Amino acid sequence: MNMSRPAVHPLEAPPLTEGNAPRVRMKDVQGMPGTPGGLVLRLFQFLFAVVSLCVMVTTSDFPSVTAFCYLVAAVGLQSLWSLSLAMVDIYALLVRRSLRNARIVSLFTIGDGIISTLTFAAACASAGITVLIGNDLNRCAVNHCARFESAAAMAFISWFAVSPSFFLNFWSLASR
Repeated sequence: MNMSRPAVHPLEAPPLTEGNAPRVRMKDVQGMPGTPGGLVLRLFQFLFAVVSLCVMVTTSDFPSVTAFCYLVAAVGLQSLWSLSLAMVDIYALLVRRSLRNARIVSLFTIGDGIISTLTFAAACASAGITVLIGNDLNRCAVNHCARFESAAAMAFISWFAVSPSFFLNFWSLASR
């Protein structure tokens, strides 16, 4: 019997490196910075913030209520933030760069968190004052209740658009 016998040659294990092991990352999730979904979210944030700002500014008596002034300031800041990040997303898409740098993602996360909190608080305050004027004081005939309600609604929709951006950025930052 002339059978070949397999030879076993032990292989040397690769050296373990602490902390330098390459991590496997999944593809960019739509809605994260530098993706088409992220750009769409930023454009919706900008659009609804600008509509809320324009509706509120076109009323003549919004400066008489502090909550309405706060709404104008918050959605103005929201529109500037969203427009600037939309430009960053457009640039990243044009040059096909991924925005996965930890510092950039943390800046986006902190900015989105602050902006979403300001926008939500301003929308809630404006909606509360609008309910006070319309339902409790019954003075909608004298005031622009429909405009105030639509401005607050647009601010809420803008907040709904910024929330996925914040949560996706936070998730990306936390999964590092």
